[in-house]
Amino acid sequence: MLEASEILNASILIVDDQEANVLLLERMLRNAGYQHITSTMDPRTVCPLHLAHRYDLILLDLQMPEMDGFQVMEELKGIERTGYLPVLVITAQPDHKLRALQAGAKDFVSKPFDLIEVQTRIHNMLEVRLLYQKLDNYNKILEQTVQERTAELRESESRFKSLTELSSDWYWEQDAQGKFTKVSGPVFEMLGIDANHTSSASSVADTGQWNEAERKQLNDNIANRRPFLDFVYSRSKADGTTQYLQVSGEPMLNSASLFIGYRGIGMDITDRMPRDTEEKHLHSDADKNEGGTD
Repeated sequence: MLEASEILNASILIVDDQEANVLLLERMLRNAGYQHITSTMDPRTVCPLHLAHRYDLILLDLQMPEMDGFQVMEELKGIERTGYLPVLVITAQPDHKLRALQAGAKDFVSKPFDLIEVQTRIHNMLEVRLLYQKLDNYNKILEQTVQERTAELRESESRFKSLTELSSDWYWEQDAQGKFTKVSGPVFEMLGIDANHTSSASSVADTGQWNEAERKQLNDNIANRRPFLDFVYSRSKADGTTQYLQVSGEPMLNSASLFIGYRGIGMDITDRMPRDTEEKHLHSDADKNEGGTD
């Protein structure tokens, strides 16, 4: 709602070629407490005045020499790009009322004046006008706030992605069924997955000579929706070397706290592993092969 002072501080322009009418309206408005009243008897000055001051209300007489009120409203449309004309027309011709409203005026008063009616229509029109201005300003502030927050979010996401890329070889996301929905980096290449097929966490275990115990533990973490940090697992490659991968992940929940998948980062840490660790894995694989020939 508006305070009474907001309405009384509104800017009003009186346009009438009859000085007596101008003085009557000025006196009535000042007696009612309005503070910012301007008047002109030359309709040609209305648009320049409105362009400079953007009046909250224009009291416009329709019957004026050289330029009537309808012509004034046409010129005002070039200023008010939104199409809203803050015009209350003054007319002694009943048939002009409908035409004035069709031309863009928001209300009308008849001559001779009924001062109570004039005051009421002015008050009501200003209240609506100022409320719409408040709403428009609020929407602009809201839109700007949304744009700022969106920019901040994108910047934050960009920083997170940049840090993720610096600290890992890949970023991954899976849905609740374990299918990869988003990857960044050589995820499929490093895991030996066909990038043309949607793969799940369980299908990765069947790709290559994985350490079964390690893969079982990783799959158990995912199946039970547990977060894991720097989990290391390995596989034997075709050239006889062992590849070590390190992965961290966490379950994702939606706004209703329902599980929607996993996300995490990973990297190839083979070059960081001590030589003796790799040799132990080679011996372990060799023992398995020997056991299989008995």
